[in-house]
Amino acid sequence: MSARDRIDPQCLPGLDAMLAASGPGGFAAIADLAELRRVLAQVTAAAAATLPAADGLVITDHLVPRLPLLAAQGEGPPVPVRVYRPESGEAAAPGILIMHGGGMVAGSIDQEEAVARMLAASVPAVVVSVGYRLAPEHPAPAAVQDCYAALCWLAATAPELGVDPRRLAVLGRSAGGGLAAAVALLARAEGGPDLRFQMPLYPMLDDRNVTASSHEVVDVGVWDRAANVEAWDLYLGGRRSGQEVSYLAAPTRAADLASLPPAFFDVGTVDLFRDEVIDYASRMMAAGVPVELHVWPGVYHAAEKFAPTAEVSRRIWQVRLAALRTALLG
Repeated sequence: MSARDRIDPQCLPGLDAMLAASGPGGFAAIADLAELRRVLAQVTAAAAATLPAADGLVITDHLVPRLPLLAAQGEGPPVPVRVYRPESGEAAAPGILIMHGGGMVAGSIDQEEAVARMLAASVPAVVVSVGYRLAPEHPAPAAVQDCYAALCWLAATAPELGVDPRRLAVLGRSAGGGLAAAVALLARAEGGPDLRFQMPLYPMLDDRNVTASSHEVVDVGVWDRAANVEAWDLYLGGRRSGQEVSYLAAPTRAADLASLPPAFFDVGTVDLFRDEVIDYASRMMAAGVPVELHVWPGVYHAAEKFAPTAEVSRRIWQVRLAALRTALLG
């Protein structure tokens, strides 16, 4: 049975529409990085248009200064962030830092616009979306450094943003999920900011690509083995699978997962990240961290993005939003 044969039938039309836009081989078949970025932006925008509109928000753009501890990489430009704040919300709302997907090599704030709006309106919360630097122009650890700078800025400016600094969370999908996990690890190492919750969604965690699922999913077309291997090569500058890879680039490399904030993970059974997510979540549980883990039958990578009207996609967002509300509003 092929990977496609195991996909929820309601998720197949969204997959086929994505393949019609990207080409028969999916993202892995696009050799030119500029073209990959263009196609990913196109198909993501088309999928986002199907999400419910979220009005009643104040949206502002800011530039976040780099942190002194990041000076080893040079001063560089500030980090762009976009803030989504409910017009009529509590004086001190939860704050959610979100990071877009794209394999560390593509994606943007604009591509996560619909989800940021939905989270701000539905939790409700103040959402800060990060436009981190992309590889290969900026290899690891540039992306996690930018995201951590944005988290520190969110905590430092919490009163001005209407955020309760005791109710902060990090969230991301795919590469953004890997960055959410890495930011949680970096915040622990640096002694803050304190995080109430982390939500790495089908996160990109392991550069080694040795799990069974990383060998199973080779021809679905969304984010298969070939695309993942190439993205890790670009992100790590040719150091993929080497002993020197930091846990801040590949969170599964972290030996100690204790004392991390409570976590919510989800992943599909037809996602090449399935086994690394289950392993990472299990290790966190063993280290005493409260963890909620969902493995969705018949779901491929980012299926809720490309097939948002499927019943399972609706359930996925219902469960995620309920977990966020329980963690941040309860």
